[in-house]
Amino acid sequence: MFPLNPKQIPTSVSSLFSAYASFTAFMMLVRTVVKELKDLIPLKVRSYIYSKLEYYLFTPTPNDHLTLVINKNIGMALNEVYEKVEVYLGAKITPSDKRLVLSKTNKQKTVSLAIEKRGQVVIDTFDDIELWWRYLAKQNKSKNKQSPASAADDEEELEWFFELTFNEKHRAKVIDSYMPHVFAQADSIQQGKRVLKLYSSATYGSPRSSIDLVHPATFDTVAMDPELKKMIIDDLDRFIKRRELYKKVGKAWKRGYLLYGPPGTGKSSLIAAMANYLQFDIFDLELSNVYSNSDLRKVLMSTSNRSILVIEDIDCSVKIDNRESVQPSIPCRTSVSTPATKFTLSGLLNFIDGLWSCCGDERIIVFTTNHKDKLDPALLRPGRMDVHILLSYCTPSAFRTLASNYLGIHESNPHHLCGEIESLIESTEVTPAAVAGELMKSDDADVVLEGLVKFLKEKKAANDKIKLEQAKRAWEEGNKKAELEGTNKQEKQERDSSLEELEGRSHNLIRGKAMFSRLSSQVDQLCTFSV
Repeated sequence: MFPLNPKQIPTSVSSLFSAYASFTAFMMLVRTVVKELKDLIPLKVRSYIYSKLEYYLFTPTPNDHLTLVINKNIGMALNEVYEKVEVYLGAKITPSDKRLVLSKTNKQKTVSLAIEKRGQVVIDTFDDIELWWRYLAKQNKSKNKQSPASAADDEEELEWFFELTFNEKHRAKVIDSYMPHVFAQADSIQQGKRVLKLYSSATYGSPRSSIDLVHPATFDTVAMDPELKKMIIDDLDRFIKRRELYKKVGKAWKRGYLLYGPPGTGKSSLIAAMANYLQFDIFDLELSNVYSNSDLRKVLMSTSNRSILVIEDIDCSVKIDNRESVQPSIPCRTSVSTPATKFTLSGLLNFIDGLWSCCGDERIIVFTTNHKDKLDPALLRPGRMDVHILLSYCTPSAFRTLASNYLGIHESNPHHLCGEIESLIESTEVTPAAVAGELMKSDDADVVLEGLVKFLKEKKAANDKIKLEQAKRAWEEGNKKAELEGTNKQEKQERDSSLEELEGRSHNLIRGKAMFSRLSSQVDQLCTFSV
């Protein structure tokens, strides 16, 4: 249709128009075919094909070029180089880029714009060195095909990775100078838009998700005893400064906290305050979503450094197998179509202070519970939970913090009802959450505090009534126990008396039988003599 020999190229105008018309028709046909294929081929397959085309069409292929592969994971641990490169390339927007990612969450103040790495070749320069970055994918051979969730999750079937290609003669400069430059730029970008993250543990067969942690709790707003607050802050400061000490004594750089107390006493708020104070991300581990010790290790190994690992309500979220037990545990919170939990207490303890505890630095582990007495003693041993913090009912000092936060009442701006309220709080078991709820009922301080006084009096009367009923119940149970013990004692005495009587009768019967036997013998002798 299109002759390649120059002698066969048409020279007349009509021939040129005929060739142009044929070429145009051919291109229209190609365009139609491409459009139909685009509609038929799924987006994920198209992205995969595009990435391969980018690889074969735009990758420098001469033998003098070197390619570095940067995988997302190294075994079960995250590859920090991958994370740095992802941040660095996401910020390299140029006028030639045709695909950009536009995003904004309800917590962000401005729109975020980043480069779409997938399906693109990012060309970077450093000291007159040209470098080609590609974001590629390969089939995940280790993916569990039996998982119902993984079969539906197409993204989990591919493993994404970066490739960096450059002239081999620049190998030393790229590794020794360019990569540190990438790391420094990534750190600068992250510091400029540092947002704490709250990660949820992966559900069965699905990836872990995260949201921005914009929690307002700080140590200034947390309602708790000032001395306890100061102790926690000082302990956190010491932990952060003791990297070399932990290394010197041969301990993993981690710290364990056990927060226990009634519901509504501020355990979750304290965790958020710790995260904001240290600028640590939070990893919320839901044990009911973990189905084996292997799954537990994978989830825990995916947590990053400078993070807080939280396991809330550890006493009731799931029943953990004891190390000596051979029976599989049964989850407290059951869910449909999920296998039973089979991880053990030893698997959890091994990550807290065993061999796996050294896999990560600058980590804080927090357990929360409403009932400390229900925990396995193995969790409470020294070296696992280093600090035990009791968050109990509201105290006068905690009320002063709440009054300052909600109503602006403090020592320089006092209220005449504060003294009465503090006196009632000392004699009443009421949680800070309940007091905070009362303080939010109105913007008028007089109305709020009068309502709080009424609430505390009613609460005190209800608590006194409960205590009286408990004392009465205990007294009745004690009387019943005493009566039962008395009845049992009397029955025992009667049984002993009956037994003695039976033994006496049996003894008399034996004696009578012996006498009868002797008399019979004597009668037989007399009869024989008379004959």
